[in-house]
Amino acid sequence: MSVAKIIELSSESSTSFEDAIVEGITRASKTVRNIKSAWVKEQHVVVENGKVARYRVDLKVTFVLD
Repeated sequence: MSVAKIIELSSESSTSFEDAIVEGITRASKTVRNIKSAWVKEQHVVVENGKVARYRVDLKVTFVLD
């Protein structure tokens, strides 16, 4: 039997939502082992001077406990 835990995190990119997701998972995997999945809960953009400046995502990341 395995037990999983879900954490929430936010990540940001100046390139795209996809890049924000990849950066968030990459950073989380430096300190969290056994990541199995992630769910994009929210997507936001930061607008500066009428243009999209940054893409933000809120992720729910699932990992299996040792």
